[in-house]
Order: sequence, then structure tokens, then C-alpha cells
Amino acid sequence: MKFKIVLAILLGFLFTSLVPAQKVYIAYIDGEIDLGLAPYVKRVVNEAEKNSAKAIIFKINTFGGRVDAATQIKDAILNSRVRTIAFIDKRAISAGALIALSCEKIVMVPGASIGASTVVDQEGKKQAEKYQSYMRSEMRATAEKNGRRTDIAQAMVDETVVVPDLQDDSTKLVTLTTEEAVKYKMADTTLTSIEEVKKIYGLMNEEDVDVSSNWAEDIVRFINNPVISSLLIMIGMIGLFTEIKTPGWGLAGTAGVIALALFFGTSYILQLATIWEIIIFVVGVILLIIEIFVIPGFGIAGFAGIVLMILGLFFGLISDLDIASTNSISIAIIQLAGSFVMTAVVIYFLWKLLPKSETFNRLILHDNLPSKSGYAANSQYEQLVGVAGTALTDLRPSGTAIFNGLRADVITDGDYIPRHSEIVVIRVEGSKVVVEKK
Repeated sequence: MKFKIVLAILLGFLFTSLVPAQKVYIAYIDGEIDLGLAPYVKRVVNEAEKNSAKAIIFKINTFGGRVDAATQIKDAILNSRVRTIAFIDKRAISAGALIALSCEKIVMVPGASIGASTVVDQEGKKQAEKYQSYMRSEMRATAEKNGRRTDIAQAMVDETVVVPDLQDDSTKLVTLTTEEAVKYKMADTTLTSIEEVKKIYGLMNEEDVDVSSNWAEDIVRFINNPVISSLLIMIGMIGLFTEIKTPGWGLAGTAGVIALALFFGTSYILQLATIWEIIIFVVGVILLIIEIFVIPGFGIAGFAGIVLMILGLFFGLISDLDIASTNSISIAIIQLAGSFVMTAVVIYFLWKLLPKSETFNRLILHDNLPSKSGYAANSQYEQLVGVAGTALTDLRPSGTAIFNGLRADVITDGDYIPRHSEIVVIRVEGSKVVVEKK
């Protein structure tokens, strides 16, 4: 009998050693909630499911952020096949409250708060009823899914929703302290640390997996910064303009393509841009190139190309229009307009001022080089000033023209002139013949 007991104990130890310990994933939702946070949360959920984790504990401390980002995070948590626990360390305000409510269990530290989820702009002004209605429904549905009070969830968004046993007027949004949240069943308990959370939910013997954002997610969040994304748009536009205006393919075009690929790639990852919006932009570029290289002048194809490019970039800055707030749309418009203004300024500098600069002129052949050097300019070009001729090729801005039977390589001051146009030489700088449309 004793032998059987000892054998059973040994087999038990052997079985325990062979079975891998289950894991508890710990993720962090702090600072501003932006679209760059959503891929991180989705990765945590996917890894936890793949490794059959026992639970995911989300440590939350945030004043909120973008509603579209919060809804993506909320959906990922609600769809998780792994148990989810929100550990509110200090606060879960605005979009943070929606994320906390999406978890199956909510734990708050003493002195924490949850609520104040009305949709506001960057100046703190309340947005239109359309967006409040959307947020109310999100809060109500999420609370309902996890068995929490829907009236309090809605009152966190809309001050006109009165909760009789909680408030006596309809002039203030609901924000609950830790004690109030537990009392009204919006939170489950009060604890002070993750270790206590693990203990009360039977997770003490599980292995902790502390998950931080990786370098790729950090880069995506960095590129999504409005300043950086505006710079990428500007570099992309300047690169495309430079390649259209000059023969061949060079560094400017490569830099422009890379910048636009980073912009749209990041927008696609963050679910700001879909494949259709990227296609719209590419079609716009193609139409503009056709207008410049194939169709003389500027007409419907060029106009349509510009419109499609603008639309593609605009939709790449905002999420679904059904949930995008007036504030996010306004920010996208301002950001896009600012990018275009800066692009215009840089292009003007490059094509109007740079050719006249001392640095640029060092690259140009001038008449004052001695003939014995073997690099003297052709003096016949000096006689062309004021002479009219015809553009044999499109000038964008360089190309070939003919003046009284003499073929010459010419350049404009940055303007596009279609072939067969009448032109006139306005100046000669060494071997550089500068023309304009007659």
C-alpha cells in the first residue's frame, strides 16, 4: 500500500514537471490612446491565445485619446478567447473607460477613477450629437456584454442620462471613484498590485509574461505622429514633382516613393487607409503623368489626377468616416493643407531660387573659363538671347528646341512647356540656354 502511495506521488511529480506552466500576459495601456497602440494590444491578445495563456492583465493608466483607436482595442479584447482583467492603476478616463469595460474583470487601486467618456475635440469642447450617440452605444454594448450597468456606462458619456441611485441632477458626467465603482458594480474589487490580482483570481502559480511594445510598433506610432506624416507627404510630393520635371530617375524620385510607401504603409497597418484608398492615390499619379507626358496642355486627366491624389492622402489620414469626429477630420484637413503649402514653398525654392544661387552655379559651365582648358562654352549660344524658336520636346523643365535651324538643349525656370510650343531665349548662362513660352 505504501509502495502504491509513493509511486502515485512520484508519478504526480513527474506529470507536473512534464506539463508546461501556463502563462499570464501583462500588457500596458498608458499615456495617450492613439492608433499606434492598437497593433500592440492585438499582438498581445494573439500571442496569449497562441500560447494558451490563463489570462491577460491590462494595466491601465490613461486620460484617453482617439475614439477610433479605443474601439479597435475594445474589439480585440472582447474577441479574446483568453480571460481578460483590467487593472486600473490611477485612472481610466474617456476612451480608457471603454477599454476597461471591455475586460471581463475590472480591478481598481484605491483612489483611482473611471468615466468622463464624452467625445471632445483637442480644446476640450463637446462634439456633435452624432459622435456622442456613437460613443453611448459603444459604452452601452460593451457594458452589457460583460454584465455591467448600461445606464451608468451611458451616463459617463452623456450628462443628460440620469442614474437615480447615483446622481440627483443631469448636469454632470459620471466619473466614479474606486469605492463608487465597486459599489455600483462597475468594478469587481479593490487591490493594490498585480500580484494581488493574480492571487485573488487563482493565477499565483502561473508564469508572468511582461509584454512591451516592440521596435516595429514604436516606429509605426512615431510615423503616425502628425508632424512626421506631414513631412512624409511633403517629401513624397516633392520627389514626384522633381522626377516629372527632370529626365530619367534619380534620388528625389526614390526618396519620394519611399516616403509615400511609409505613409500609406503605416496608415494601412493602423486601419486608416484601405487598399482602395492607396489605389485611388496611385491612379491619380498615373493620370497626372499621362497628362504631362502624353496629352499636351492641362485638361481633365490632370485635374482628375490631382483630385484623386488629394483624396487618397486625405483618406489616409482619417479612419472610417462613420466614426471619425469633426475634430479628426479638421485635423486631417489642416495637416494636408500644411503639407501642400510647405511642398509649394520648397518646390518654389528649388526651381526658382536655387538655379540662381552661387552653390548651384558652380555646377554650370560659364563663359569665363579659358579656352585652353578645353571646357569653354559654345559662343554661338550667346547670339540666341531674344531669338524665338520651337520646342522639339516637352520642356519639363529641360528638353530640346530649334532656333533658326540650330538645335540646342534648353531649360526653363521651372515651368512646363509642351512640345511644338513657340519659345524665346531669355538668357544664356554658359552652356545653359534658358527659355520661356512666347
